[in-house]
Amino acid sequence: MGPILQFLGCQDNVWGISILVVTDAGDAQPDLGFARAALATTCSSAPVPGLPCTAWRFDTGIPLTDAPQTVDYFLAGQAYRFELPPADAMPTLGYVSCNGYSDARARRLQRAPNALWEHMAQLHGTHAAPGGAPAGPLHLLLHGGDQVYSDDMWAALPELRAWSERDWYQRCTVPLTDSLRSDLQTHFAQLYLTRWSEPVIAHLLARVPSVMMWDDHDIMDGWGSRLAQLHDSPVCQGLFAIAKAAFELFQRQMFGAPPPATLPGQPVHHSAYRFGPAGLLVLDMRSERRPLPDPGSAAEQTGAIEQVVSAQGWQAVYAWLDAQAGPALKHLFVMSSIPVLHPSFATLESLLGAMLGQQELEDDLRDHWTSRPNLAERLRLIHRLLDASARGTRITVLSGDVHVAALGVIESDRRDVPANANVINQLTSSGIEHPAPAGVALSFVEQACQLPETIDRGITGTMMAFPTSTQHMIGRRNYLTLHPDAPGGDDRYWANWWAEDVAHPYTKVIHPVG
Repeated sequence: MGPILQFLGCQDNVWGISILVVTDAGDAQPDLGFARAALATTCSSAPVPGLPCTAWRFDTGIPLTDAPQTVDYFLAGQAYRFELPPADAMPTLGYVSCNGYSDARARRLQRAPNALWEHMAQLHGTHAAPGGAPAGPLHLLLHGGDQVYSDDMWAALPELRAWSERDWYQRCTVPLTDSLRSDLQTHFAQLYLTRWSEPVIAHLLARVPSVMMWDDHDIMDGWGSRLAQLHDSPVCQGLFAIAKAAFELFQRQMFGAPPPATLPGQPVHHSAYRFGPAGLLVLDMRSERRPLPDPGSAAEQTGAIEQVVSAQGWQAVYAWLDAQAGPALKHLFVMSSIPVLHPSFATLESLLGAMLGQQELEDDLRDHWTSRPNLAERLRLIHRLLDASARGTRITVLSGDVHVAALGVIESDRRDVPANANVINQLTSSGIEHPAPAGVALSFVEQACQLPETIDRGITGTMMAFPTSTQHMIGRRNYLTLHPDAPGGDDRYWANWWAEDVAHPYTKVIHPVG
């Protein structure tokens, strides 16, 4: 598998890149080279748990110049290239989420599972797009969660299936056996190698450096939002540790020390990047998510959330945010795998409660920021983001998870801030592979979007209709691109949702503060 490019950050106008390659165990170090002989490269290796394979990581840094650059590199005799923005310029970004299926049968029924990956590859390789929309090349590809779907392990692994059929007490107490541990390690390793070796996905992963953050399906559906006794059971905790090791190896390319963009002072994967007058803040919303302990019986447990992110994690996030926010940081994209603004479960519960076949959608809604136990934690996040916006940085939240495209706006009634600084946009794009909810469920969600949410006194949240559309939810598979103004422009970003079987993108303009 590979090569897979990862963005390590930009320091002193040097664009850091790591490159992941997986070979059979015992194979020699892959032959990697750059067209520029002066580029220094280091190499490290690690075994792949669960498979007789070796993972190799090459690290390098490319100095940015005043003009865009194309970097050519070669692996095992095959040529690749990726693109760099000019120094001190805002890069072009792609955003994807939900790269898989919670039901394997849905993939078999899909006419073209990778159709949007193919569309993105074409857009990356051209400078023209329908309707005059901005086109490639992409400088970074942001993956907002559910890069792989582990769901079929419950059917594919006999020992795990047998555990899931035990009675409640046994599931909560029986240990994780060595054989099940080995099966799970093999399952997760094969899952990454199989999915990311599919030709069109592999094509882009080798040509656009990625920033990845996991969500529940990279572990198990609803991780951290299920009942406390099951969450803390030996099997579920062991499964989490195995999924975490696979995530750190394949998505974070972490061989020991965490990547350099990882925020200090916290034990998980919150990360932040600066590139010219723009930046990216990536929240890890699964590593520390956990339900409230509940000593009652299974029937009495509620699944209420104790925390999404720990106090230590938020302290590290807010310290970086406070140090960076200001007019010099014109745009900050905040990756939140689940939407900060979305129709709440309280609104939809009565609508969905009588509908058959909506259990998965209900689980997703309970998992969200708008679920009641998460509201206080969300409120603190919103206030901190509004404070950063008031200091002159345009905040834009990027989210996925909900299998639709959506546009939300959080707005404060403060007037003692720069012009237009009281607005936070949220761009939701999901999924690049997972199909949208069924039409009837989508219709209910669309209706729930009509009413604004009172977040706090003087702060409202509104799901907006897309510009040039009357729809609040685009019920088609989709991905997002973010293109900055051409040099000499107004420092805007142009957000384009590319939806399946829709010729022209849905577009939203993101203006800088002021």
